[in-house]
Amino acid sequence: MPQIAQIAETYSSQIFWLLLTFGFVFFVVGRGMVPKIQATVDARDSKIADDLAFAKASFAKADELEEDWRAKENASRTDAQAVIAEAKAQATLATEGQLHEADAAIAVKIAAAEASVEAARSGALTQIEAVAADAAAEMVLRVAGTQVSPQAATEAAKAALANG
Repeated sequence: MPQIAQIAETYSSQIFWLLLTFGFVFFVVGRGMVPKIQATVDARDSKIADDLAFAKASFAKADELEEDWRAKENASRTDAQAVIAEAKAQATLATEGQLHEADAAIAVKIAAAEASVEAARSGALTQIEAVAADAAAEMVLRVAGTQVSPQAATEAAKAALANG
């Protein structure tokens, strides 16, 4: 094989070009390109870390704002309930006042009606006594045939109505 026979003659030349090629690749790629790529990767990692930190801070601030909002909402709800309770109490007092006024007006009307009924009852009793006295005098006249004085007939009617 002729290639193997040439190794001794081209051995040093091949090693030279091998070292020269690897050296060129090392300096161009390793010293020139890799630092630029590494810088880009580091910048990207830094940007991602900064964005994550900003997002965490934003979430924390949002949680804090939500907590403040909930506290204000609860305070507003408590205030509203206090206002409602006060309005109910005032409405209750106003209604009780109106009820007392209505009760007083009704009591006056009831007293007037009771007085009117009592007056009508007294008047009716007086008329009943008069009618009963006339009827008693008429009955005595028809049954016994005697005339009874109006005063005696009235006294007899009163006594009968009192017992009866």
